[in-house]
Amino acid sequence: MPLLDTQMIIIIIATTLIGGLIGLDRTAVGQFMVSQPIVAAPFIGWMLGDVTAGMIIGACLELIWVLDMPIGSFVPANSTVSSISATAIAILGSNGVAPLSVIGFSLLFTTGMVPLTMIADTIVRKWNSRLSDAVSASHGVNTRSALVRAQFLGLAAFYLKSSILYLIFLPVGIIAIGFCAHLPDSFHRAMSFFVKLLPLLGAAMMIRNLSRTTFDIFLLTGFAMSAFMMLTVQTPVFTIILLIVMGVLLGARYSEVWK
Repeated sequence: MPLLDTQMIIIIIATTLIGGLIGLDRTAVGQFMVSQPIVAAPFIGWMLGDVTAGMIIGACLELIWVLDMPIGSFVPANSTVSSISATAIAILGSNGVAPLSVIGFSLLFTTGMVPLTMIADTIVRKWNSRLSDAVSASHGVNTRSALVRAQFLGLAAFYLKSSILYLIFLPVGIIAIGFCAHLPDSFHRAMSFFVKLLPLLGAAMMIRNLSRTTFDIFLLTGFAMSAFMMLTVQTPVFTIILLIVMGVLLGARYSEVWK
C-alpha cells in the first residue's frame, strides 16, 4: 500500500497548489483553456513523471465532458478537478508509471466524486453572488474598494474550493489504490478494459450531442485515421485516443460553421 510519507505529502501539497491555479482558468481568470482535461492532465502527468497517464486520462475525460460548459445557472461536472485528481492519484498510487488498471480505477474513483465537485462549485457561486450584492449595496467612494475586495475574495474562494477538493481526493484515492492492489487479477483486467472502452463511450456521447441528423466529418476523420494507424503502424493506444479527441474537438468547435 502506498504510504503517505513526508515526500508524498509534499508532492500532494505541490499538486494542490498548482491544481488550484489551473482551476482558476476554468471560470474565474483568463479562460485560456489550460483548465481543460486534455491540457491539465498531461501537464500534471509531466510534472509527476508520467505524461502517458496524463494524456490517456485527459483525452478520456475531455471526450466525455467537452460540451459541458458552465454557462448561466448550469453547474457542470468540474472536469479540471477530476482530470488532475485522477492523474495524480494514478501516478502517485503507482509510485511511478501507472498501469492501465490503476488509471481505470483512478478515473472511476474521481468520476464518483463528481457530485462533490458540483456541490462545491454551487456553494462558491452562491458566495460570489453575495459578494456581488454587497458591492451593489455600497455607495460613493466605498464602491471602488468594495469591488476590488469582492474580486479578490471571489478568486480566493475559487482557489480554496479546488485546493480543498484536491486535499481530500488525493490522499483518499492513493490509499484506495493501495487496497485495490490486493484485489484479484480479474479486477485489474476489468479496469484495463474499462479504460479502453471509455473513448468509445465519449465518442458516442459526442455524436449524440453534436448532431442528431448528420454525421460529423471531423469525428469520422479522426476514427478513420486512428483505425488506419492502428492497423498499419501499430500506433500506441494513447496516440489513438488523442487522434479521436482531436476529431471530436474540431467537430465541437466548428460544427456550427458547417451547417
